[in-house]
Amino acid sequence: MHRFARTWFCSIVLFALPVSATPAEAQTEGEYLYNVTMLRAAPGHFTELIQALREAEAIHREAGDLVPFWVRHSQGDQWDFMLIRPMGSLREYADASRLERREAAWGSPAGAALSGRLEAFTAYEEEWFARSVPVEELGRRFESSGLFHIEMFAGLPGKRGELMEQRRMENRYYRHLNRQENVLFVREAGPNWDAMTIGFYPSLQEYAAAGVRYTDAQQNDAALAAGFEGVGDISPYLRSLLSYHHDTLAVPVN
Repeated sequence: MHRFARTWFCSIVLFALPVSATPAEAQTEGEYLYNVTMLRAAPGHFTELIQALREAEAIHREAGDLVPFWVRHSQGDQWDFMLIRPMGSLREYADASRLERREAAWGSPAGAALSGRLEAFTAYEEEWFARSVPVEELGRRFESSGLFHIEMFAGLPGKRGELMEQRRMENRYYRHLNRQENVLFVREAGPNWDAMTIGFYPSLQEYAAAGVRYTDAQQNDAALAAGFEGVGDISPYLRSLLSYHHDTLAVPVN
């Protein structure tokens, strides 16, 4: 079975989503394990890669796995697509019966042919494993969003714990403004970045308006309540903790 079939995909999430929480109540982190994969299409094969990824859904279902949450790069980082695959835990994902079913689905003639096409249409891939909110909560967020603000953070040596707390402080800042908080992903294994946050917005217009609908005094009060020295301290404090930072806007794949 090809590595594309083995590590990227799972069957579609068909949960009854919970009643939407208010911004201040929404869960922002947890212990559910995800595989996050960034893909860049081979030159001239962007649409072919999209089609191959869509066709893979039937094989995911046959394998008894889950389809990833899927976004398309708009501006920022180098990848074309990010796939966030719900795993739950390594133990349940690697259960012997699930491995056997996965091998059978992707080892079939159709599965093998599709794996070859995925290989041919992809120029770059990078995988990361992280823990975050339960899959039902992530599904609720994705269901109502038209734009995603994705940030990846690698902390300076000895600063990882402080970086995690800074991310939580920023969510507290949003909470005091009654803005929806970001979902926090914390590294389990893979490349060097320690955390990723995703901000969920209905549209680009809502994203652009989010930071300007409050007065300076409201923003400063919220920053102080969250533990910052003031609203002007938020970005400088974050930068003081970072080795590097990737910042990307993405949209749903329609």
